[in-house]
Amino acid sequence: MSKPLYLGELLLYWCPSCNVPVLGKECSCGAATSQVTITPPGDIRPAFKYELDLINKLSIQQFNAPLLTDERVVVMNKSPYDDRMDEVIVDGEVIATIRFELEQLKWVLLLRLNGARRIFDNADHKTLKSWVSIDAGAEKFILGGASVLAPGINDADPSINVMDEVVVLTHDGKVLGTGRSRMSGEKMLEKGKGVGVKVRFKEDPAEITVPEGGQTWDDVVKANENYMNDFIERSHKFIKNVSSSVDRPATVSYSGGKDSLAVLHLVSECLDDYELLFADTGIEFPETVQNVHDVVEFYGKPLNIISSGDAFWDSVDSFGPPSVEVRWCCKVCKLGPITQIINDNYENGCLTFIGQRKYESSTRAKSERVWKNPWVGNQVAAAPIQNWTAMHVWLYIFKNDLLYNPLYEEGFDRIGCWLCPSCSVSDLVRLKETHPEMEKRLNDHLLSYAERMGLSEEWVKHGFWRWKDLPAQLKEIAKKKGIDIIPKGSNENDLNFAVTSGYRPCKQGGISAEGGFDGPVDLGRLELTGMLEAVGKASYMEGVAMVTIGEDRAQVFASGSVTARSDSDRDARRLMKKMELSVRRALFCSGCGVCVGKCPQGLIRMKKGLAIIKEGCTHCGKCIEVCPVVKFNS
Repeated sequence: MSKPLYLGELLLYWCPSCNVPVLGKECSCGAATSQVTITPPGDIRPAFKYELDLINKLSIQQFNAPLLTDERVVVMNKSPYDDRMDEVIVDGEVIATIRFELEQLKWVLLLRLNGARRIFDNADHKTLKSWVSIDAGAEKFILGGASVLAPGINDADPSINVMDEVVVLTHDGKVLGTGRSRMSGEKMLEKGKGVGVKVRFKEDPAEITVPEGGQTWDDVVKANENYMNDFIERSHKFIKNVSSSVDRPATVSYSGGKDSLAVLHLVSECLDDYELLFADTGIEFPETVQNVHDVVEFYGKPLNIISSGDAFWDSVDSFGPPSVEVRWCCKVCKLGPITQIINDNYENGCLTFIGQRKYESSTRAKSERVWKNPWVGNQVAAAPIQNWTAMHVWLYIFKNDLLYNPLYEEGFDRIGCWLCPSCSVSDLVRLKETHPEMEKRLNDHLLSYAERMGLSEEWVKHGFWRWKDLPAQLKEIAKKKGIDIIPKGSNENDLNFAVTSGYRPCKQGGISAEGGFDGPVDLGRLELTGMLEAVGKASYMEGVAMVTIGEDRAQVFASGSVTARSDSDRDARRLMKKMELSVRRALFCSGCGVCVGKCPQGLIRMKKGLAIIKEGCTHCGKCIEVCPVVKFNS
């Protein structure tokens, strides 16, 4: 399981008088608040109806009773996990967690003790499900940290299956703990040997008092008025200072998501003269595209829009499915088009306010609030809500009754490209329910790709396609379920190369070319052999190798995609060809040694049957010309 990640201060408190969440130590009513213990990074947000219904659906399926029985404010907190996991916060405490378990490919409700007490304390447990009653003599051992052993089980729900979530009861029916079964209920009743329940939470039985419900998000907005006014004022000041100091036209990058919506409204409160930018990647949700047009109509500002059309589907066969490590689709479908928007509409570039927040990722937490994007020429980017949590954003949206994307109410906590590899498998499962035709197109493509690579349908179903190198937890799941994750269908000796996106003007100067191999490239092999030095000065980072020679630049991604930039179409083609051949040399070097004698500087040596280019290469490329591996491709 992923470790907690601290990206900023944990800002969830609760007012005992108003019974609502507050973003600080004092409620607007004047009462002191209590901090709620949540898992970092603490990017808290409201629970919408879909999530509330999901929580109760799981609770009824697992325990035969709903967890949430009346109207009250519920806060969700996304926690680090293999896929998606959210803490459920009610009345100032975490009462449960819902998580999508990849091994079982389903949502599971994990009760905390007070969540279990809300269900079991006022009911006959015989009418409920997934309970285990233990002998009085076993109770102290459970409280001491022991598992529930079969001999100590007094009674149990016979319908319990192995790996079900269960509630552990005392001999007189009080909640003592919660955990996961290690044997079936029928097996527990046999009172044999072995662990019956692995206990996760345990505590002496206690009576709980459930505060009166009926609170609404309007009440939450009111309770947080002072904190919100402070955050809004600081964002206004930031926007005004940046716009006055950067002598470029002001724009807002609107994506159809909540964060960019909040930024748009903040900018509208500060500036009269600004325009909107929207890059339609061609793989946007239809609701997102509609929301963009609705929002543009509401604000009445010019919209500069560009669509990538079928660029993703035109490229995916050559590049392969995008992955978390290498999202080639961002450059093809988003960064390139955004650059084109700016080039076409702003001669000297523009200032763009964007909805970046530090609570989203460690990369964004380390980012400056004002910067120049190396991928988008002539744009200065600025982040007015860098220090906001998702709760700040939603309270601002509720306060101003803004037109937010309806997909948030349908179970999607992040809005972007609907097939993004960074989304969770739970999102893809939800996609099948909300947009079955779109999910089918993706799934059909992935199944076809898996078949070519000698991989199984389970490899697709469990979302392993989203990684070039699976994290350890996912490798363990694959091993346990016998899912092969090593491609077999591709023959490296037949690795084909194609230019997929043609040659387009590049803002940095010259022409940008994009192409790719029809399989992944071993960047470690490239670095080991130093073959890219024959083209230019090579550098390596996670998922990409970069080559520079003068003002020209080329990149090779682990996915197999290649980009090259030069002054002309002809030179870009030549650079792309050198990159292709150098990659082939590294991958398929036969150790013949022909290149050793051809190097004018004597900087190539043989090591363990491989030609290695040593430091000091002048990038003349003569070793490329004589290599038998590539001479027929020259």
